Amino acid sequence: MATTTKAAAPAKKNSGFGGIKAAWVILVICAALGYGVWYFVMGDPNNFVGGDRSGHPANLLGTVYKGGFVVGLILTLLFTVICLGIERFFAIKSAAGKINLAKFTAQVKELIKAQKFDEADKLCDKMQGSVANVVKASIAAYKDVEANDTLKKAAKIAKIQQAHEEATQLEMPTLQMNLPMVATIVSLGTLTALFGTVLGMIGSFQALSAGGGADSMALSAGISEALVNTASGILTSWVATVVYNFFSNKIDKLTFALDEIGYTIAATYDSNHNEA
Repeated sequence: MATTTKAAAPAKKNSGFGGIKAAWVILVICAALGYGVWYFVMGDPNNFVGGDRSGHPANLLGTVYKGGFVVGLILTLLFTVICLGIERFFAIKSAAGKINLAKFTAQVKELIKAQKFDEADKLCDKMQGSVANVVKASIAAYKDVEANDTLKKAAKIAKIQQAHEEATQLEMPTLQMNLPMVATIVSLGTLTALFGTVLGMIGSFQALSAGGGADSMALSAGISEALVNTASGILTSWVATVVYNFFSNKIDKLTFALDEIGYTIAATYDSNHNEA
């Protein structure tokens, strides 16, 4: 009785820019940039009346600086989201290939249905990227099972589907990399804003309780800190949400295209082979 072995997962091919794996480096750089902007740019003496940071702000930058050290943390999160958004843009663009995805999907499906696998393979070479890598692996599996006389039709179709799924799983980490960090910042932005707001309100109440009366400067500083942190934190969460949803939608489109092509390859083998 013939025995079969599980097909090895296809090797992942280099398809251009694959993203930055050490995302913590981006976070560290953005932290330095965020606190640098907060202290040196927003905290510039020219942004305050009399050139005194502890005094009244003379413009919007000085007002934001009064939000305290939490502003630097929120800026760190905001800059991180922007950098990761740019990184994901180039990574997913590289993964999507050099040909319009919808056009490539339609063309490769027609070639597969016509069993013009060599032409489909050449089209994948022109396309490049993650989608092309998965399609090439599925076509290779199709050719492999077609030359195998020891397997039944159902087992051959299963092998084609298995090769497609394995190739897809190899490409998915490249597509989804760093998006979990963006998703985390969606929540962290709001929570950090809340933290800064609470600190600002604590400062305001301390001003109200000091000496039985309110120090107007301390009171206004506390309220300013609360409002600045609230606004900047909400902005950060807003940007992070847009970035996350935008690239999640891009990945979904790539995944749907892969599923469509994978189904076409398996269905083509099924319709062109009648053996049991």
